[in-house]
Amino acid sequence: MYISGEKLGDLNRSVLVVDDILDNCMMLQTLLELEGYEVKIAEDGYEALDIIESSPPGLILLDMMMPGINGLEVAKRIRRNNNLPFIPIILLTAWDNLSDCDDFEKDIDGYISKPIDFDRLFTEVETLTQTQN
Repeated sequence: MYISGEKLGDLNRSVLVVDDILDNCMMLQTLLELEGYEVKIAEDGYEALDIIESSPPGLILLDMMMPGINGLEVAKRIRRNNNLPFIPIILLTAWDNLSDCDDFEKDIDGYISKPIDFDRLFTEVETLTQTQN
Protein backbone atom coordinates (compact mmCIF):
# COMPACT_ATOMS: atom_id res chain seq x y z
CA MET A 1 0.00 0.00 0.00
CA TYR A 2 1.18 3.51 -0.69
CA ILE A 3 -0.45 6.88 -0.43
CA SER A 4 0.36 9.51 -3.00
CA GLY A 5 0.05 13.25 -2.65
CA GLU A 6 -0.61 15.78 -5.39
CA LYS A 7 1.56 15.44 -8.50
CA LEU A 8 3.96 18.37 -8.73
CA GLY A 9 5.75 17.26 -11.89
CA ASP A 10 9.21 17.62 -10.34
CA LEU A 11 10.94 14.36 -9.42
CA ASN A 12 13.22 16.18 -6.99
CA ARG A 13 10.17 17.27 -5.00
CA SER A 14 8.99 13.69 -4.52
CA VAL A 15 9.69 11.94 -1.23
CA LEU A 16 9.16 8.34 -0.19
CA VAL A 17 8.55 7.95 3.55
CA VAL A 18 9.23 4.43 4.83
CA ASP A 19 8.15 3.51 8.36
CA ASP A 20 6.29 0.54 9.81
CA ILE A 21 4.29 2.88 12.05
CA LEU A 22 1.59 4.37 9.82
CA ASP A 23 1.02 7.35 12.14
CA ASN A 24 4.67 8.38 11.65
CA CYS A 25 4.23 8.13 7.89
CA MET A 26 1.04 10.16 7.89
CA MET A 27 2.57 12.90 10.06
CA LEU A 28 5.61 13.22 7.79
CA GLN A 29 3.41 13.09 4.69
CA THR A 30 1.21 15.92 5.97
CA LEU A 31 4.14 18.14 6.95
CA LEU A 32 6.05 17.55 3.72
CA GLU A 33 3.00 18.12 1.53
CA LEU A 34 2.48 21.45 3.31
CA GLU A 35 6.02 22.32 2.16
CA GLY A 36 5.14 21.44 -1.45
CA TYR A 37 6.50 17.90 -1.73
CA GLU A 38 4.77 14.97 -3.38
CA VAL A 39 4.83 12.14 -0.83
CA LYS A 40 4.40 8.39 -1.10
CA ILE A 41 4.34 6.04 1.87
CA ALA A 42 5.66 2.50 2.32
CA GLU A 43 5.06 0.57 5.52
CA ASP A 44 8.02 -1.80 5.24
CA GLY A 45 11.31 -2.25 3.42
CA TYR A 46 10.01 -4.69 0.81
CA GLU A 47 7.16 -2.37 -0.17
CA ALA A 48 9.63 0.51 -0.35
CA LEU A 49 11.90 -1.42 -2.74
CA ASP A 50 8.92 -2.21 -4.99
CA ILE A 51 7.85 1.46 -5.10
CA ILE A 52 11.41 2.66 -5.72
CA GLU A 53 11.90 0.26 -8.64
CA SER A 54 8.63 1.25 -10.30
CA SER A 55 8.75 4.99 -9.60
CA PRO A 56 12.03 6.28 -8.10
CA PRO A 57 11.48 9.24 -5.76
CA GLY A 58 13.75 12.26 -5.47
CA LEU A 59 14.48 11.47 -1.80
CA ILE A 60 13.86 8.67 0.71
CA LEU A 61 13.14 9.12 4.43
CA LEU A 62 13.82 5.67 5.80
CA ASP A 63 13.11 4.31 9.28
CA MET A 64 15.90 2.17 10.70
CA MET A 65 14.02 -0.37 12.79
CA MET A 66 11.37 -2.21 10.77
CA PRO A 67 10.24 -5.84 10.63
CA GLY A 68 11.53 -7.91 7.73
CA ILE A 69 14.49 -5.87 6.58
CA ASN A 70 15.82 -2.83 8.42
CA GLY A 71 16.56 0.57 6.95
CA LEU A 72 20.28 -0.03 6.46
CA GLU A 73 19.59 -3.19 4.48
CA VAL A 74 17.04 -1.33 2.33
CA ALA A 75 19.63 1.40 1.68
CA LYS A 76 22.26 -1.21 0.71
CA ARG A 77 19.86 -2.83 -1.76
CA ILE A 78 19.03 0.54 -3.31
CA ARG A 79 22.72 1.41 -3.73
CA ARG A 80 23.49 -2.01 -5.27
CA ASN A 81 20.72 -1.67 -7.86
CA ASN A 82 22.46 -0.24 -10.93
CA ASN A 83 19.12 0.27 -12.67
CA LEU A 84 18.18 3.04 -10.23
CA PRO A 85 19.30 6.66 -10.43
CA PHE A 86 21.10 8.12 -7.42
CA ILE A 87 18.49 8.76 -4.72
CA PRO A 88 19.46 10.57 -1.50
CA ILE A 89 18.53 8.60 1.63
CA ILE A 90 17.99 10.04 5.11
CA LEU A 91 17.77 7.42 7.85
CA LEU A 92 15.35 8.16 10.70
CA THR A 93 16.24 6.32 13.87
CA ALA A 94 15.61 6.08 17.59
CA TRP A 95 18.47 3.62 17.85
CA ASP A 96 21.35 5.02 19.92
CA ASN A 97 23.91 2.48 18.68
CA LEU A 98 23.86 3.32 14.99
CA SER A 99 27.58 4.05 14.99
CA ASP A 100 28.17 0.44 16.12
CA CYS A 101 27.12 -0.71 12.63
CA ASP A 102 30.04 -1.13 10.25
CA ASP A 103 30.06 1.52 7.53
CA PHE A 104 26.55 2.68 8.47
CA GLU A 105 27.07 5.97 6.63
CA LYS A 106 28.27 4.33 3.41
CA ASP A 107 24.81 3.84 1.91
CA ILE A 108 22.96 6.80 3.40
CA ASP A 109 23.30 10.56 2.93
CA GLY A 110 22.41 11.52 6.48
CA TYR A 111 20.48 10.48 9.52
CA ILE A 112 18.19 12.16 12.00
CA SER A 113 17.55 10.84 15.48
CA LYS A 114 14.05 10.37 16.84
CA PRO A 115 12.26 12.23 18.24
CA ILE A 116 12.64 14.16 15.00
CA ASP A 117 13.88 17.73 15.00
CA PHE A 118 11.62 18.99 12.21
CA ASP A 119 13.67 22.13 11.52
CA ARG A 120 16.70 19.92 10.89
CA LEU A 121 14.62 17.47 8.84
CA PHE A 122 13.27 20.21 6.55
CA THR A 123 16.76 21.68 6.15
CA GLU A 124 18.18 18.27 5.17
CA VAL A 125 15.31 17.51 2.81
CA GLU A 126 15.60 20.90 1.11
CA THR A 127 19.38 20.64 0.80
CA LEU A 128 19.34 17.15 -0.66
CA THR A 129 16.51 17.84 -3.12
CA GLN A 130 18.15 21.08 -4.32
CA THR A 131 21.48 19.31 -4.76
CA GLN A 132 19.92 17.15 -7.47
CA ASN A 133 18.79 20.13 -9.57
